[in-house]
Amino acid sequence: MPSKKKQPEGPARLVIITGLSGSGMSSATNAFEDLGYFCVDNLPVTMLPTFARLLQPDGESAKAIEKAALVINIRERHFLEDILKEIERLRKKSLNPLILFFEASDEVLQRRFSETRRPHPADTGKGLRASIKAERAALDHLRSKADLIIDTSDLTVHSLRRMLLERFSEKKASAPLKIQILSFGHKYGSPRDVDLMFDVRHLPNPYFEPSLRELTGEDRAIVKYLNHEKDVAETVDRFHDLLRYLLPFYAREGKSYLTVGIGCTGGRHRSVMVANALRKLLKKDGFAVSAAHRDMQK
Repeated sequence: MPSKKKQPEGPARLVIITGLSGSGMSSATNAFEDLGYFCVDNLPVTMLPTFARLLQPDGESAKAIEKAALVINIRERHFLEDILKEIERLRKKSLNPLILFFEASDEVLQRRFSETRRPHPADTGKGLRASIKAERAALDHLRSKADLIIDTSDLTVHSLRRMLLERFSEKKASAPLKIQILSFGHKYGSPRDVDLMFDVRHLPNPYFEPSLRELTGEDRAIVKYLNHEKDVAETVDRFHDLLRYLLPFYAREGKSYLTVGIGCTGGRHRSVMVANALRKLLKKDGFAVSAAHRDMQK
């Protein structure tokens, strides 16, 4: 969570993102990109003066970068020796960069590196825990100069993104939530990366009607057949009501994309029809929504 020390209000033109490896600097960069910042990852400290000229170009005809976020971390060899001097020079040029320092507990950082199986950049052969402690000690002086310190120990990627969007957005609004409704057949396996999943195998199955078996849920005959069934209309209405209730919460969480799975046995008839019906209803509600059918042609 953010430290109480020096918390600036509103957006900044130049944000310098730094901190402990594994504490969320990459996720922060993604959030700043969504906010319209020009982002550079792992910028050499020696390039700071050059980059600063892009924010303050000479001459009226020169085009400036409106706002930028730079990630500078311990992988830069001259990082510790030069970073504070360069930041002070930028402040003398009236750029006044905001230093955003990310950290997390030793236990959380150790778990994150263990899960990703990536080597720690400060590893000297003494093990992960020793590397984390060494980096923390090396960055302690920079941390004391930070304008904003964020401890991500208890934050998810989504909650960190939401926090940054709320704090640094000029309009105090994030990008609209994009929804995909994906129909599929359980016999082919459940799709990956689905946020919500509904099962419609309780509905009447057109597969058992010989004249409908070879059609899909996009054919008028299938749509007409299912629309005549009371259970179908009630199921669609209940799914629709639930999604209208839930989607604003996902948007408030800062999520950019959400996938809703609709499954039936083969993914050819019922799930396709229901997915298309939900797409139409949610589109009328003003949501950015699309539909895709994974198994319709199988």
